[in-house]
Amino acid sequence: MIGDRDVIVIRDERMLAHKPDAAEHFQPGRMDRRVREILTGLGFQWDYPEHPGRLSAITDLLDENPIAGVRYEPGRVATMEELNRVHTRSYLKDIFKLRGQNAWLDMDTTAVSPGSIEAAEVAAGSAIAAVEAVVSGRARSAFSLSRPPGHHAEPVRARGFCLFNNVAVAAAHAQEILGCERVLIIDWDAHHGNGTQDIFLASDSVMFFDTHRAAPFYPGSGTLEEVGAGLGEGYTINVPLPGDTGDLGMLKAFEEILVPAANWFKPDLILVSAGFDPHRLDLCLNLTYDGFRNMTRLIQDLADTHCDGRLAMVLEGGYNLECLALGVQAVLETLAGADVPPLSEPGYEEIEEAARFHLSAFSEEPD
Repeated sequence: MIGDRDVIVIRDERMLAHKPDAAEHFQPGRMDRRVREILTGLGFQWDYPEHPGRLSAITDLLDENPIAGVRYEPGRVATMEELNRVHTRSYLKDIFKLRGQNAWLDMDTTAVSPGSIEAAEVAAGSAIAAVEAVVSGRARSAFSLSRPPGHHAEPVRARGFCLFNNVAVAAAHAQEILGCERVLIIDWDAHHGNGTQDIFLASDSVMFFDTHRAAPFYPGSGTLEEVGAGLGEGYTINVPLPGDTGDLGMLKAFEEILVPAANWFKPDLILVSAGFDPHRLDLCLNLTYDGFRNMTRLIQDLADTHCDGRLAMVLEGGYNLECLALGVQAVLETLAGADVPPLSEPGYEEIEEAARFHLSAFSEEPD
């Protein structure tokens, strides 16, 4: 029943200040010229997809439809020391120099506006706040509405709209400060979390499980054979999927790969890079809201089994505003204790109902 479990949602208006505009005049230089060449070559007006409206759509829906058991807290700014656990100091210094400026950072069209650096600091700090909330026991689960997203950000590089790797910063904080020894990171975004994988590639204390649309879909990484390196060999689990994968396929991956891996690893904290671009309206994969509900409940059960329910989710992608907002709502309702419907193929229940309606007419031989 909704409200049986308490959930903290971290939201902070400072993250709305990140608003790159492709039409603005960015810093002159080779990167600016090259990006503009790419955008001009597209043949249509390209707008920056990772915009403040993503957060506004979520918060507007949640404000209009309160969920029992869910309460809200502000985020905070991540410190240099907290960011430096997963990003190099030289990279951070270069990023901080862009405070108050417009700039292109790479040809993935990752860009910053004057308010972006503080927004990114708050996005990472909010992920930390979500972890602190569940480890302290103030809530069974937490969801950080972080933007800009983070899972593409590498130790020395911004990529794919991401400046700081929010979920990695939170995981490192949990281990360094909060006493967590084994952290499981689950990434269900439609795009492979290349940055998170890179950061923890050689770690045997962080297990990384990632379902994503297979290459050549962006960023092109995340093959089955990428399983970690050194001490971390075997602690990276990639499940590349075809673009038409739906609820049943995704849940099968979770049940048959994630569950036994988690039972072997026995995490004391579970983090989720929660992207909503796998929804069918986002045209990346073919999930429904019930698919997100079922994935959430399975992960929640793993957290209950292994780590006293300690589960923190961090927002990643999702660019169709309707399914982004409704997807977050579905996940929060599940975290708060809502019943989860069984999965079936789309249209299956409707076909069964139609069969019951029509077939009675054919139960007897015609006159």
